[in-house]
Amino acid sequence: MSQASWRLDVPAAEEALRTLKTARTVLMPTHQNVDADGLASPLAIASALAQLGVRAVPVLSDGALPPSLRFLPEVDRVLAYGVDPLPEYDVLCLSDCSDRRRLGRFYADDPSRVDGTIPIVNIDHHVTNDRFGLVNIVEPRAAATAEIVAEILRVWGTELTLSIAQSLLAGIYGDTLGLRTPATTARTMRTAADLVDAGANPAPIVDALFRLKPRTTVCLWQRALTNVQWTGSVIWAELTQDILADCGAEASEAEGLVNFLAGTEGSLVAAILFSNKDGWRVSLRSLNEDVDVAEIAKVFGGGGHPRAAGCQVTGGEEEKMAFLREVNERASTSNVGTA
Repeated sequence: MSQASWRLDVPAAEEALRTLKTARTVLMPTHQNVDADGLASPLAIASALAQLGVRAVPVLSDGALPPSLRFLPEVDRVLAYGVDPLPEYDVLCLSDCSDRRRLGRFYADDPSRVDGTIPIVNIDHHVTNDRFGLVNIVEPRAAATAEIVAEILRVWGTELTLSIAQSLLAGIYGDTLGLRTPATTARTMRTAADLVDAGANPAPIVDALFRLKPRTTVCLWQRALTNVQWTGSVIWAELTQDILADCGAEASEAEGLVNFLAGTEGSLVAAILFSNKDGWRVSLRSLNEDVDVAEIAKVFGGGGHPRAAGCQVTGGEEEKMAFLREVNERASTSNVGTA
């Protein structure tokens, strides 16, 4: 928790508001396989813009709402891409999205949607964000995008309603695993405390994100844990579409599994490989401060945070094993000479 603090770019926050206020409708697509921060942040922004008479519509880019996020306030306002018709929109606001390709089907179906022709406000905390917006508010030292959004809303003069406070606290708790990750700073905790003072309740957030789980999740973890393998210092498991179908589970239900594996003695990197039509979507984690999985993921066109990142591996079994060997080599090289 010794990470240096950060300062919001206030002129950028003010410019973001000016840009958003020009819109008839702001569309807010989420990153694929959305997590708490990725959905709670646009929900809070949408509620803040509603106070100013600006219509903002969050959209699940891959059309799936993870069961663990159904507790979020006003989640019923969220559209599912490919299921619900998209409204006409003239400004995009992307939050917690390091790369436009992470918009899943929303991007893949028409990359020109995010080529800059329609103005983009980009709010994020990933170190690998490539500043693709007309307005960019990117602060990698923040523990969660929701932490940044909390500061932005102060600049905007937003009334901190219970709904907004609960959403922002959920985003912070989700990305910090309940204020437990190395990215968590005293500032993060103060922001969380301010949200609690505004009426946010941590209990249902902790229950939904860390305690309660459907039977489908238990089935998925059971199948994955029987398939755990090692490639050098990389501990990994693969989840196929057949396993997901057999368990009746969504891929998002396995996201916590990679964090579980990352705590395995002797591992430098943990990985979950989700098979898809192009190969595998990979989630990477490391608890070792000398292993930067964001840098490793960047080699394969991905990105994220030093301790948590992801990428796509294209190809077949040969490419999969080559990827795992390279992850092991890079992690082992990074760790040379450390305790």
